[in-house]
Amino acid sequence: MTKNKSVIKSGGSLLVDCLSANQAKHIFIVPGESFLGALDAFLDRKDEIKIVNARHEAGASNMAEAYGKLTGEPGLAYVTRGPGACHASVGVHIAFQDSTPMILMVGDVSRNVRDREAFQEVDFKSFFGPISKWVAKINDPDRVPEYMNRAFSLATSGRPGPVVLVTPEDMLTQITKAKAPSFSPIIKSEMSSIGFNAVTEKLEKSKKPLFIIGGSGWTNESISSFHKFINENNIPVTTSFRRQDLFDHKDENFVGSFGTSVSPKLISSVASSDLIIVLGARLGEMTTQGYSIISPLDKSKNMIHIHVDPNELNKVYNAEVCINVGMEECCKRLKDLRIENSRSWQEWRSQLRRNYLEDIKSLKSRNFNNLSRIFEIVEKKLPDNSIVTLDAGNNAAWPQRFLSYGRYRRQIATTCGSMGYAIPAAVSSSLLSPEKTVLCCVGDGGFMMSSQEISTAVHYGTKIIILLINNSSYGTIRMHQERDYPGRKIATDLKNPDFVKLCKAMGAIAYRVNGLAEFSSIFSRALKSKKVNVIEIPISINQLSHRHNLK
Repeated sequence: MTKNKSVIKSGGSLLVDCLSANQAKHIFIVPGESFLGALDAFLDRKDEIKIVNARHEAGASNMAEAYGKLTGEPGLAYVTRGPGACHASVGVHIAFQDSTPMILMVGDVSRNVRDREAFQEVDFKSFFGPISKWVAKINDPDRVPEYMNRAFSLATSGRPGPVVLVTPEDMLTQITKAKAPSFSPIIKSEMSSIGFNAVTEKLEKSKKPLFIIGGSGWTNESISSFHKFINENNIPVTTSFRRQDLFDHKDENFVGSFGTSVSPKLISSVASSDLIIVLGARLGEMTTQGYSIISPLDKSKNMIHIHVDPNELNKVYNAEVCINVGMEECCKRLKDLRIENSRSWQEWRSQLRRNYLEDIKSLKSRNFNNLSRIFEIVEKKLPDNSIVTLDAGNNAAWPQRFLSYGRYRRQIATTCGSMGYAIPAAVSSSLLSPEKTVLCCVGDGGFMMSSQEISTAVHYGTKIIILLINNSSYGTIRMHQERDYPGRKIATDLKNPDFVKLCKAMGAIAYRVNGLAEFSSIFSRALKSKKVNVIEIPISINQLSHRHNLK
């Protein structure tokens, strides 16, 4: 009898076995009746795979996406059909644009009622197809291992991204004798001699080289190898939008990051450079400020583009040299490369570094709760070994500009500008690394889109600090209104609740600060706390962005 139980099992039990075989440790869910067969099977693996109950499917998918960013392994989420899947689609979209490995499993209507517009029925292939690497429905429980292994492989290979697996309710309870093997990771090719020689030759002829690094697929080893190569050769390094933790900001070769409201001097450095080496980044719209910093139409710019996915090469930019190789394989080859004329780049690098250091100095301002000064305090007090999660909007510009990052201090943020991301990402980060301080930076607009996940944070005993920047406005949209339609404000003012009372009601410690001295004291107190702390920082709408005041 015992022997048969170990062989004959349900499709849901086999699915959970497959997750276990692929080293799953966490899964983020909002439970639904459409996948009860899988939920029941998780009970038998509760000491091995931790289930995290989110309060909203968007929160669950965002937690899974952040988990994928932090680990490089697929973040896992499971939600119910129809509304649940629609809510979770935001995390899938983020994972797609951010190249994050992720697997979303969706409970579905039973197979015998498909195509009748059954309760909460959705055509998931049409719905998720444009924002995922693969969408598949598992109709046969015997094929669960095949689909699961393909999902893990696809999510992590090439340009990483999200996979969606649809599990009909009745398939999860159907009996199967299939077993649960793990997928075999793909052995990647080394950087070719042709590509390596092309990089070497271009660098040897360059007088002002500049690296732009970004994308996903980086490991501690590849980052260490890249640092060694850069430090040997005095080459200035920048990062693409919200990939600031790929290079140590305290390293003398780091000269800034691209994205929103970039330093004008950093933009001019691109024009001055005679060789742009793009490593891992796609050079998307945000990094290039609408493809203006580097124009796809400008064929005069000398460029090398290195990317793990051949489909990203010659997609927008026709670089003179295109190299298809992974970050680890590329950096391993570059690590010991020494360019003979690299000393001649020191002056060029030093000037860009001076520009960067000048740009991150706190700003003199009469604004109440001057955010540049507040983040100067945060920078001094925040432990190096911490994780910072950022939301969308202008509120994120201050921690992007005035905090330092690197592999020692991770930055977890979305490049697709999805509001409501930072709090779920902080919950996931703290669950994964409970020994670290997790700092969440969010505006009042984004806060109200996912504040319910504070209850999740409290439920699981996480230690996170939330800096709630409150200007009672959708500030980014207000900024665009003032730029394009001056004086014609509409639909951007917000009437907010009492955030302190709201957060305390969910079990968090909450404060509202009135000045820099009070913030400094409260932030120190929050750093010592073992609970969820929310610090509301009221600011004037006049403090519209880190480079522009409204008045």
